Amino acid sequence: MIQSVVKQSRRIVVKVGSSLVTNQGQGLDHDALTRWAGQIAELKKMGKEIVLVSSGAIAEGIQRLGWKKRPHAVHELQAAAAVGQMGLVQAYESCFRQHGLHAAQILLTHEDLSDRKRYLNARSTLITLLGMNVIPVINENDTVATDEIRFGDNDTLAALVTNLIEGSVLVILTDQGGLFTADPRKDPHARLVEEARAGDPALKAMAGGAGSDIGRGGMLTKVMAARRAARSGAHTVIASGHEPDVLVMLARGKAIGTQLLAETMTLAARKQWLADHLQMRGNLTLDEGAVKALTIGGSSLLSIGVTRIDGNFERGEVVGCLDPAGKEIARGLVNYSAAETRRILRRASSDIETILGYVGEPELIHRDNLVLFQ
Repeated sequence: MIQSVVKQSRRIVVKVGSSLVTNQGQGLDHDALTRWAGQIAELKKMGKEIVLVSSGAIAEGIQRLGWKKRPHAVHELQAAAAVGQMGLVQAYESCFRQHGLHAAQILLTHEDLSDRKRYLNARSTLITLLGMNVIPVINENDTVATDEIRFGDNDTLAALVTNLIEGSVLVILTDQGGLFTADPRKDPHARLVEEARAGDPALKAMAGGAGSDIGRGGMLTKVMAARRAARSGAHTVIASGHEPDVLVMLARGKAIGTQLLAETMTLAARKQWLADHLQMRGNLTLDEGAVKALTIGGSSLLSIGVTRIDGNFERGEVVGCLDPAGKEIARGLVNYSAAETRRILRRASSDIETILGYVGEPELIHRDNLVLFQ
């Protein structure tokens, strides 16, 4: 019999989607927020540390501003988020106060986690809050985020936060019962996937298209989030937030929804940070020899193995490494700028000083600054 991985987990990230915290997009559902706060309070009594990733700010802002529909203009969405964040944090603080708990608002963009110093600062703040028995309530900082620094959806954000704080399990609550073998709304033979490997490539095909039209993330984003969370050894549970006391039941060991299990070893913190970059400053296309040297030999990347350069990056920025077919197999911190890399392309490391007039490092990317993907 399958038992919920939440029962044995101490540090848990819970993500609740828009459909579970809003009245069909018409502002916040305060009764729902009260129920979430009550369940999280029960988990706290069980000795668990909880970080909550919650949607709802834009929907609340739209309602407060009296708009009839969700706008498309970025500046209007950012304005709605700014107004809505006030209501979201007030509501959560009020709900948690009823249980003798404090909430803290944390707003993040990808830029916060792509800069090493800010990444460590965010981690330190979250760990400190957990130690103070505070419930961090996290959302994407939609007020300032642009497409270039967006996570794109709170499923991805929740996975990155799980990596950030070294959480044991990510619980993604949605309006669906879990991951099904096909869309249950269209296929009567679709069955629930109760347990699977987070890295199983077959899951992407099962995930299909989008779910609720209230939020941005469909089932595919949840499957990809589980895969990302697994990089730090965290399991993921995808379950319906409409199940009565779903968090409490999971914490007591009841298997609800879909469990996607991590099977890879935890990445070292620095390589995990590299893996978490969503936007690269550029890409390097490698020849077959370089691909084998990285994936089989565990070697550093040398300039002689690079066939093409895309982007305009500087020394020390994160770039993707692509195989000849264009699939990303690794990413890392590059030792030379794009302009310099173009000059030493397909040349041996021993030629770098002659070409550039200096040699910083013999490797284009050192293996200690390189993370490989499956």
